[in-house]
Amino acid sequence: MVRLIAARLAQAVFAVLAMTVLIWSLLPLTPGDPAERILRGSGLEPPPGQIEALRRELGMDRPLYVQYRIWMSGLLQGKLGISYRSKEPVEREIGKRIGATLLLTTAGVLVALSLALPLALLAARYQDRWPDHLTRVLAMVGTSVPSFWLGLLLLDLVAVRLQWTTALAKPDWSHVWLPAVVLGLGFSSTLMRLLRAGLLGEMGRRYTLVARARGAGQWRVLLRHALPNALLPSINALAIGVGGLLGGAAIVETVFTWPGMGLFIVGAIGSRDLPVIQGFALISAVIFIAVNLCADLLAAVLDPRLRHQVRY
Repeated sequence: MVRLIAARLAQAVFAVLAMTVLIWSLLPLTPGDPAERILRGSGLEPPPGQIEALRRELGMDRPLYVQYRIWMSGLLQGKLGISYRSKEPVEREIGKRIGATLLLTTAGVLVALSLALPLALLAARYQDRWPDHLTRVLAMVGTSVPSFWLGLLLLDLVAVRLQWTTALAKPDWSHVWLPAVVLGLGFSSTLMRLLRAGLLGEMGRRYTLVARARGAGQWRVLLRHALPNALLPSINALAIGVGGLLGGAAIVETVFTWPGMGLFIVGAIGSRDLPVIQGFALISAVIFIAVNLCADLLAAVLDPRLRHQVRY
């Protein structure tokens, strides 16, 4: 187990270093001049001399490898640069909002699990019968419905017509569930289909047939024997889905005016605020890698065979 942890940690560190290179190399290649966009934000046509002066002030006139070295030295000190728009440290700007985004993402994962697990068990228990057909239709609808349309529909129904909540969401557990349902619904459909396939595959194995022959009921076989083994592939799928939920959170935050990173990043992209974009991309990558690392270790704990498949 120690070798597995060491190997996974080494892979995680290498992945983070690779992401820093990828993030830095792609963003400066995007069209447009950030210095010119910043000056044009005032509504006036900036003279070329003023643009060049701002480029020198922001360090954009230096070679890319020098800019990368300066950026990496700042990262080692816990600094992500200075925002072009607000002139504030990026880590401070992101720190004000990342907690709300992580809260929404966590709630979205909980919603996805609470919907996917019982529906997958119901579909596997009544395979090829009407509950199974109904769950597959629900999964198809959940995958097909756009999150922004569903968010507006639920907002109009729950907040405006029924007045069960306010349209202006606050970043706490009492207000997170409506946007979390919108965020987690699509992922719950994917997770449910994966769990259903895993449960049906396990139900055809010899150990479940032996359990049935010894008198165990269908639900007992499903919950005690098939479910623990069917959960292993879903753990990795759940970890991968966190990245999708982090990306989809921006749309949901915009619809529900959730005070997270969504509107902030959209504004940063529009104004070419590269330090903010790079900082958010790096933090998202680190969260994604950390969640996948935890999923790999959890899968190794649940399945001892994985502990003997370490490759350096």
